[in-house]
Amino acid sequence: MAAVSAVDAAGTIDGDLSLWHEQVAAAGPAPNRPTLAADIEADIAIVGAGYTGLWTAYYLAKADPSLRVVVLEREFAGFGASGRNGGWCSSLFPSSLAKVAKVGGGKERAVALQRALNETVDEVGRVAAEERIDCHFAKGGTVVLARTPVQLERAKASVADERSYGFGEEDVRLLSAAEASAMVGATNVLGGTFTPHCAAIQPAMLARGLAEAVDRLGVTIHEHTAVAAIHDGVVQTVGGARVRAGKVVRATEGYTPSIAGFQRDLAPVYSLMVATEPLPDAVWEQIGLAGRQTFSDFRHLIVYGQRTADSRLAFGGRGAPYHFGSRIEAGYDRDDRVHAEIRRTLRELFPVLKDTAFTHRWGGALGVPRDWFASVGYDARRRLGWAGGYVGDGVGATNLAGRTLADLLTGRDSALTRLPWVNHHSPRWEPEPLRWLGANIGLRTMSAADAEEERTGKSSVRAKVFGRFLGH
Repeated sequence: MAAVSAVDAAGTIDGDLSLWHEQVAAAGPAPNRPTLAADIEADIAIVGAGYTGLWTAYYLAKADPSLRVVVLEREFAGFGASGRNGGWCSSLFPSSLAKVAKVGGGKERAVALQRALNETVDEVGRVAAEERIDCHFAKGGTVVLARTPVQLERAKASVADERSYGFGEEDVRLLSAAEASAMVGATNVLGGTFTPHCAAIQPAMLARGLAEAVDRLGVTIHEHTAVAAIHDGVVQTVGGARVRAGKVVRATEGYTPSIAGFQRDLAPVYSLMVATEPLPDAVWEQIGLAGRQTFSDFRHLIVYGQRTADSRLAFGGRGAPYHFGSRIEAGYDRDDRVHAEIRRTLRELFPVLKDTAFTHRWGGALGVPRDWFASVGYDARRRLGWAGGYVGDGVGATNLAGRTLADLLTGRDSALTRLPWVNHHSPRWEPEPLRWLGANIGLRTMSAADAEEERTGKSSVRAKVFGRFLGH
């Protein structure tokens, strides 16, 4: 893998896939894992060597070392969202507590899922320490800033909602303007919220370390092995080789539409990021993030950031268009307009960065289900397990999914297999061109909602209307 490409028109040096991948490549070459060249048999075949597939393989091998587990990966382990994300190992779930309670069978079950996600952050840290995975794990929590009066009302409502489900100050608390500014020295801070249930990580290092741990446990990973179809326990690769397995797991997230029969299960939506050069201490004194807190704010069009272990500011956001037919191409990883807007937003948050160089920009596809409700499950009739639809909140949720799939596939009845996202079936996305129209109208709606709120000082009606379209 090339470390960097040439300087682009914006004066930015692009990592081959991401800053994170570049740092992993600099640490040394990855193991040379073979392409699947001939038919094989396995007890369990996993399609996708991102976090979901790797965590599933890890916990399966721990639960029963005699299982023949095979992982098939189109590129290399950690190629997709697992190696390009914002590095938030969080307890976030894409649907609200109210929606989980409504869909999943009541308030108590919604609370159980959220508490399991909260505990998952520490489980990721535990495994990283046990397997000696140096993924820069730092549990500094998350600050979500309120920078307008409307956003402050949302912050208050968010905390009140958490309290109504029994979550206390130890889970989330409202911050005054002074408290929030002490953590994150952004402009126009009126308050915010803080939760301890998040760790900043180097995501590609976690993916590589997890793949190597899976190797050590005896799982076989076949890289550069694209899958064309999955049917009744048989995985058909593009190259012609087959895996006949007792059970198959689809762990392909944003790449799911590339497999026959799953074209409308998830929509790939792009999220883009930038990273600054390493920043001096004097700049960090103004920005804050002394505990490597991850940060965002209460705008509608999502932004997210972290202070990296090598003192960069890595920052990303939505805003890239959905591409017709769920197309995924390398050229979509970089969008001049969106990357320029991300840089502008970061400098507006932190004016001290006005002369700072941005050394990296990248992007990638994440998976969005039609109802914004992530799920994990196993269909015994089809011999098919799955997990995904994290809508960008997957770094932590994939670990919970992997543990849950390990229980489901080995027939173990546990507290995890009774959580409300288990065996949830999201509606399929509309056929084109309706899917393209809906996804891109939604993007423009949320962007316009932020501008509307800034202009009027009132909560956006259009955002509420579109929220109903998503089933929020």
